[in-house]
This record gives sequence, structure tokens and C-alpha cells, in this order.
Amino acid sequence: MRVRTVLITTLAIAVVAACDTPQAAPPSPSTSPTPPVITPATPPSAVQAPPPPVAPASPVPVPTPPSWRIGATPLPLRPDGFGQVRPTPAELARRRLPSPDMFPPPAGGRFAASVTPVPATVLARSTWQPGCPVRPDDLRYLRLSFWGFDDRPHTGEMIVNARVADAVARVFERLYAARFPIEEMRVVARPELTLHPTGDGNNTTAFVCRPATGLNHWSAHAFGLAIDLNPFCNPYVKGNLVLPELASSYVDRRVARPGMVFAGDVAVRSFAVIGWGWGGTWTSPLDIQHFTATGN
Repeated sequence: MRVRTVLITTLAIAVVAACDTPQAAPPSPSTSPTPPVITPATPPSAVQAPPPPVAPASPVPVPTPPSWRIGATPLPLRPDGFGQVRPTPAELARRRLPSPDMFPPPAGGRFAASVTPVPATVLARSTWQPGCPVRPDDLRYLRLSFWGFDDRPHTGEMIVNARVADAVARVFERLYAARFPIEEMRVVARPELTLHPTGDGNNTTAFVCRPATGLNHWSAHAFGLAIDLNPFCNPYVKGNLVLPELASSYVDRRVARPGMVFAGDVAVRSFAVIGWGWGGTWTSPLDIQHFTATGN
């Protein structure tokens, strides 16, 4: 029992001694400190360049205005009342003017045609008037899809005789399928009949209440039974008269250009299917633009 007491006492003294042992003193100020770690400078070649400035967004392109303004320059008159025939301006020698849009283009680019009685508002802005050789009830108003010289689909309008309306719509469906280009297709207005000639029009049209060119009887157009197709590209020629007057370079048919009509092409074949003749087979006048249900 005495031995156990002595052992316990001895252990207690040892523990207290261990607890009272002083901690190691901090190094004296004279001791050299551990040198700091120095990160070497990044060489210039490794420095990241600032990001390039962000370019401003490109502006929305503005359509280029046509290089030629149709109807802007009246021509001097000949003694017969037509304009003087002039050389074709360079801007029109290979004509590709954009088509003016009166109506929305065909949905999805698919051909569309409508045939209706002529609305009163359309009749009022047309060349029809009392004394014309056809009644309004005998005419029909067509809306037709066509491909422009700008390689885009457009919607045009035309007045034709009621008895040929459906057949004419089929012709233009064939022309659309072949992407035959047409610059403009709209109803001729009465004031246009007396305008000073400018010789640069290219409107594809049918009904126009007027006499035959240079004659004193009604044209087939006055009955809605004739169509002039791209008249600038397919001029009327009689002697030294060319109509339109600035289309003289298109009298030469050896150089094919968009919108021209040639024997056996899709335009001539399509009109032939519905029984229409072509003025390009005539000799005097040579009327290349003219397709007719009457032979005149």
C-alpha cells in the first residue's frame, strides 16, 4: 500500500513538471528572417492584350435607287406626234430595273391569279370611258404573279376581255413557272394616253381604249383582246419609227437579253396554246411585244 502511494505521488509530480516546462522562446531579432518568395515579372510577350473593340452593328442596307427614272425626260416630237427615236441609253441597254410594287408579293413565292369583275375604282382609273367599243361588264380584272427583272416575285394587275380571262391567267402561270422576267404589270391610266412621250416605258398591259397605232380604227387592246409584253425589250418597228423611242438597241435581236421574246420561246408557245398570234411574225409593222386573240 505504501509502494502504490509513492508511485502515484511520483507520477503526479512528473505531470506537473511537464505542464510547467516553458515553451521555446521565439527567435531573437538578430536571427535572419526567411527571405520572401519573389514572383518573377511576366515577360512582355506573355502579357494578355486587351480585347479588341467591338465593331458597331452594320446598318440595315438601304435599297439602291434605280439608275434610271422612268418618264423623267420628255423627248422632242416628230411631225407625226411620236417622240424622236434616240440611241438606247447605257442604263437601259441591258435593262434590269426593279419592279414597282402595287400589291404584296405572292405568298410563299407560289403563283397566284384571281379573276373578278372590274371594280369601279379600277375602272375609274383605267382608260375606259363611254364610247369605248366594249362594256365594263364584258371586261375582267386580273391579279397575277410575275417574276421581276430583280429576280423577285411580284403581283401585277391587268384588264382583259371576259371571254379570255381564264386563258390569259394560264399563260402567265406558265411564264411564272419559267421565271420569264416582266418589269411591270399595271392598268394604264387615261392621262397616260396624252402624256408627252419619254420613250422608256416597259409596262406589260392588255386593255387600253385607243385606236391601233397610226390608224383610225380600234386596236385589239380596246377590246381587251391583246397584250403587250415587255414593250421596251420587244419594240414596235415600222420604217424609221421605233416604239418605245429609246428601245432602238432592242431592234437588234442577235443579242439576247432578259425579257426579250423570240420565235418558239416560252412566251410564244404559251400564247399559241390559247390560240393567240404574235406580232413578231409580221413584217410591217414588226410588233414584237404584241400578242393578240384577233390577229390584229
